[in-house]
Amino acid sequence: MSVSSHVLDTASGRPAAGVRATLEAREPDGGWTAVGEGVTDADGRLQALVLGDRGSRAGVHRLRFDTGAWFAARGLAGFYPEVTVVFEVADPAEHYHVPLLLSPYGYTTYRGS
Repeated sequence: MSVSSHVLDTASGRPAAGVRATLEAREPDGGWTAVGEGVTDADGRLQALVLGDRGSRAGVHRLRFDTGAWFAARGLAGFYPEVTVVFEVADPAEHYHVPLLLSPYGYTTYRGS
């Protein structure tokens, strides 16, 4: 399984460079284990968030974006200090792309390709 993302700042119409994200897998006991992390590049992209075999399994995963720190670093107030996207991996052989369209007071996400 591989997971990628693309974060766009819809308020400015630009890529959101420098957003930290953490990918976690849900454990059978309901807890979460970090399986990858990264920071968006100049184009707002995160590539290959899975660390080896730890996240290469079917099940529920979540991608947490540290939007509060990103807004604060730009001197902006934001309503959502964190955006968490929970999704299910049905086939670990597939690639999962989880884009985030972000503004200070709203966000949208979807399964990309």
